[in-house]
Amino acid sequence: MTESPISVERVSKEYLGGSLIALDDMSLNIEENKVTAFIGPSGCGKTTLLRLIAGLEFPSRGQIKSYGLTIQGPGPDRGMVFQAYTSFPWLTTIRNVEHGMQIQGVSRSEQKSRANHFLKLVHLEEFANAYPSELSGGMKQRVAIARTLAQNPQLLLLDEPFGALDAQVTWEMEEMVIEIIESENKTVVLVTHDIQEAIYLADRIIFFTRQPGKIKADLSMDFKKGKRFPRKEDLLSLSGYVDMEKNLYQMMREEIQGKIS
Repeated sequence: MTESPISVERVSKEYLGGSLIALDDMSLNIEENKVTAFIGPSGCGKTTLLRLIAGLEFPSRGQIKSYGLTIQGPGPDRGMVFQAYTSFPWLTTIRNVEHGMQIQGVSRSEQKSRANHFLKLVHLEEFANAYPSELSGGMKQRVAIARTLAQNPQLLLLDEPFGALDAQVTWEMEEMVIEIIESENKTVVLVTHDIQEAIYLADRIIFFTRQPGKIKADLSMDFKKGKRFPRKEDLLSLSGYVDMEKNLYQMMREEIQGKIS
């Protein structure tokens, strides 16, 4: 039996000596070569779970496994892209992309080959010798994605990577992610607060309850019929899209109103 890329087994996460419960007895498996989106109201624990998967934090109870092995910390099998820009300002674009590979001990020729490949994939080949101060916010996130992919992780973890970008750049970046997923065949876990983004990018949506975070719904995007759409507008007119969007907005409203009451 093939092990799941990520297996979350009855995980709880507490802070402040147990007075704050971010996640409560959560279990789920992440499917290989699929995009799974975590969505829910603010403070529901979706980023906490992503950080646990990344190995940046540890569960208070339960365990998380990557391909059957308990996660003990960050590892090369998992690459994470944060919302904040993480480029080194003293390095050019291509040197930023090569940096992680240097740490891994990848040969110089392979570093250059991989860096050029992924810069082309994120449409930054013309900016290979530019410094971060010369790049827009969207370009900086493309550098972060290229750097992460160049390290060849089995899982790509995206923590609201487009949350700081304007609407136009966001949908351009979303379409680029579809292109990358189709090209590289990665398993992806995405945290987002954007319902339309989740529907567009995901094959599966895990909806979290308000704190303490539990799974409210596990939704398969069956209406897509296994397709991914290079142009976002082609999805918006698809039969089943509106019903899915309405369902997610309704669940979000239930959780928000429950918190207020």
